[in-house]
Amino acid sequence: MSRIYDNWERLVAAVLKKEELRRIALCPSFDCSISTDFSVDSYLEDVSAVSGTCETIDPGASSSSSVLSYREVKPIEYTEIKKATKNFRHDLVLGEGGFGPVFKGWIDEDTLNASKPGFGIAVAAKIWRSELLRGRHEWLKELNYLSQLRHPNIIKLMGYCKEEDNLILVYEFMPKGSLVNHLFTRWHQSLSWTTRIKVAIDVARGLSFLHETEIPVIHRCFHTAHILLDAEFNAKLSDFGLAWNHPTGLMSDMSTRLMGTYGYAAPEYIATGHLTTKCDVYGYGVVLLELLCGRRAFDKNRGANEENLVEWAKPYLGDNRKLFQVMDTKLEDQYPLKQTRKVAMLALRCLSNMPKLRPSMTEILVALEQL
Repeated sequence: MSRIYDNWERLVAAVLKKEELRRIALCPSFDCSISTDFSVDSYLEDVSAVSGTCETIDPGASSSSSVLSYREVKPIEYTEIKKATKNFRHDLVLGEGGFGPVFKGWIDEDTLNASKPGFGIAVAAKIWRSELLRGRHEWLKELNYLSQLRHPNIIKLMGYCKEEDNLILVYEFMPKGSLVNHLFTRWHQSLSWTTRIKVAIDVARGLSFLHETEIPVIHRCFHTAHILLDAEFNAKLSDFGLAWNHPTGLMSDMSTRLMGTYGYAAPEYIATGHLTTKCDVYGYGVVLLELLCGRRAFDKNRGANEENLVEWAKPYLGDNRKLFQVMDTKLEDQYPLKQTRKVAMLALRCLSNMPKLRPSMTEILVALEQL
């Protein structure tokens, strides 16, 4: 095991040389695009060869030499992040991720140095536990994807830190938090129907952008906790540590361990390990259900017949006379019936057990924009 970690350290150190990062940071910027030769997964395939394991590594397609081409994402010194978060003060914790906590902080937008609260801009600093090999993989993948992807409905990466064992990514701050807070917690005001549709459209735009790039990007871990909201309830996709891209838009290597969140994963992915953009479409259908019903995708606190949202709600979606029985009571019947029926039918199409029958995210976006 020590040999694996030693090899990993040497590989990461070689790739993340400060001189190389400084050179890359000066590359021209671009909006709403991703370079055509980009494939983070091929890089991780090389990591797999060095570490001697492929349990959590995805297969890739193109040369690993093309991976590290960061755009407008600059290194931030650890000491500055420490100052920005008031020495990682407990009351500035925004949440706990799979590999570490997330802290609120303040930095100068131009210099990226720490600033006082109320000055500069608010940011979210996500700490990754460097002792976890999978955490290192996902840190690097997220850095690569968010360095390349630029879109109004994808979270903006402000900078990163890789000093000794400190792995940190710094994002724009999203003051309304995740969609989870507004759908399932009692201490947040319930979202109106209009806001729910706005969120659904924003998310569809983000996923459509990912899927329509020259090399399709599959989010793979799409769910309500990874949908963040700004002050105006504009929705943005986050958490790209499990994302995957390939020129064919298809992954079918069963040596890859299944990733994702229970309740959102497409049935064909669970059964075969085949990953396509239609897997994201299925997850999107689950999120549409959550927006309609105000229930979690999986809730073990409910009865056995109701704990799985898809299984419980699906029979009602195509029946106009019964649809109201699964609608979120917090909406208090304040929703247009015609729109609601269209959204329910769209969710039903997304949740088809046959991937070919699911619409593309672009088709979904067009349908929602026409409501």
